[in-house]
Amino acid sequence: MRIFRGVAEPIRHGLDNEKRWHGPDQGLIAAWERGRELSVESPAVADQARMGWLVTLPWKGGVDQALKARQKFGTLRYLAMWQGLRGESLDIDTDAEIRLRCTKTHVTVVYTNDVSKYGGPD
Repeated sequence: MRIFRGVAEPIRHGLDNEKRWHGPDQGLIAAWERGRELSVESPAVADQARMGWLVTLPWKGGVDQALKARQKFGTLRYLAMWQGLRGESLDIDTDAEIRLRCTKTHVTVVYTNDVSKYGGPD
């Protein structure tokens, strides 16, 4: 399923946790909205994300140093938050695996909905 929300859309308010995190979008919109808020709170982190760094965020998928394996797995919630942090529209196909390469560490991260690949809960 493709989850899309344009960057011009306002951040939603007043939703309970069940609707924010466990609805049909699997919490991707909430993670993206939090990324948008974080970009205002931490402009330096937002700048790093815009440069292609896969910065450390609350979800699995960030890379703070080079790894021997050169590849790891991350959550789609990370990817959603990262897109929001960069000021981009939310655009994720939950049935696909998305690969990004960190421009700082050169580690490739595969963002997936398959919990078994990233080792447990977000």
